[in-house]
Amino acid sequence: MDKIKLGRTDVDVTKICLGTMTWGRQNTEADAHAQLDYALERGINFIDTAEMYPVMPSAESQGATERYIGTWLKKSGQRDNIVLATKAAGPNPGIHWIRGGQQNFDEQNLRAAVETSLQRLQTDHIDLYQLHWPSRNVPIFGANAFDPAKERASVAIEDTLAALGKLVDEGKIGHIGVSNESNWGVSEFIKQAELKGLPRIATIQNLYNLTARHYETSFLDETCFREDVTLLAYSPLAFGQLTAKYLDNPNAAGRLTLYPPTWSPRYLRPAVLEAVAQYAKLARENGLTPTQMALAWCYSRWFVGSTIIGATTLDQLKENIDAYDTQLPQQVLEAIDAIHARITNPGQ
Repeated sequence: MDKIKLGRTDVDVTKICLGTMTWGRQNTEADAHAQLDYALERGINFIDTAEMYPVMPSAESQGATERYIGTWLKKSGQRDNIVLATKAAGPNPGIHWIRGGQQNFDEQNLRAAVETSLQRLQTDHIDLYQLHWPSRNVPIFGANAFDPAKERASVAIEDTLAALGKLVDEGKIGHIGVSNESNWGVSEFIKQAELKGLPRIATIQNLYNLTARHYETSFLDETCFREDVTLLAYSPLAFGQLTAKYLDNPNAAGRLTLYPPTWSPRYLRPAVLEAVAQYAKLARENGLTPTQMALAWCYSRWFVGSTIIGATTLDQLKENIDAYDTQLPQQVLEAIDAIHARITNPGQ
């Protein structure tokens, strides 16, 4: 498995990262341990989680994903062989049970978030600590227009970096990253780090898949290229839509049928369904599964550092990893771009 360095750090991670957001809801602890064992057997050394997981989030299940990883780390003795990433939840009244609703990125809350994650993970350090979404008002999770009317009180980026810097100095976290960020946000994090001598973000974990290419169409790819910030692409299969399983069977088991449609409506938009149908047809006409094509395309993009894959079965995990060895013909790549030109970013 090929590796890349995160940002300007000396941390080497595999081009595939094992995502964990279903563990504790759709997957048991035994399932989680089996996936971790299999991922390591296949050469993957990068694991991503979050204090909010599993999803969909609830007070009863919150933290289960990190706990499952923690019990595996204790049992397996593999801590030194993986790069472990987790995330701090940002302000959101819908998850008021996390830290009693005190989720902003000030020193008190970040310290509390790190300490509880370390306890659940049964480790003394986190290799990559990420801000799950911004403190400030910014369009995320299906919102595709900035709305000044939604402005809210937020923690200044320099204050957040200073708080994270203390945790780095204490050895609790190694490096830092952002998630669901914008061009302005990345630029401001870099500027404040350089002006104030604070930790520099190494990564950005943003949505990227065939139905959501805003990372490149907004030229965030240029910003991150010039600032040496590595993209960790999440949701490469668009919550399972790009596997075409819902196209073939609208009642197929998965997040989009198990949970209320209001939870993630963007992947149920008519334009998404049309795009999925066209991508699935293209894949099958070229002897590929829709999953294979969608992942091989994401894996091959020049600006994707590591792709975060998630699975609820070992068979799915195997197919996801196997797709790494698939080389898409030029005519398929051109046809993908043609579909994107006709139906641009319907899942953004």
